[in-house]
Amino acid sequence: MSDRPPRFNGMRHIALQVRNLEECERFYVQVLGMDVLRRAHENLVYLTLGNDNLSLGRLRTGTPNEPQRLDHFGFVVDRREDVDAWYEYVRSQNVETTSKPHDHADGARSFYCLDPAGNTIQPLYHPTISGQRFSKPGQ
Repeated sequence: MSDRPPRFNGMRHIALQVRNLEECERFYVQVLGMDVLRRAHENLVYLTLGNDNLSLGRLRTGTPNEPQRLDHFGFVVDRREDVDAWYEYVRSQNVETTSKPHDHADGARSFYCLDPAGNTIQPLYHPTISGQRFSKPGQ
């Protein structure tokens, strides 16, 4: 096949393996505001933000303790000032931050924080994608 299929419509699913499943689930649900979509079983939970899906799977015992290969992933916010509001909020929740809110050369603004498993998260305002909605009304 030489023709590329129609382009992807964004990255809507991330799957993480974590040692502390319950602590990570609490962080994503209670601190970041995700909803539990479904529990496949005691070692796997799917979370959602409507258009996006995060899978948290319990790391199996005996899995080598290799360094994390994921650099970071981001959650898009609608307004520039939302970045600062999220920064203050996660700090009030004793979430470790690794940077302060800062502006990017392309007009974006973001900061970085860590989930309980050490994954780096970037709350991000970006003028080209912030404020867009991909779900149809009522979904």
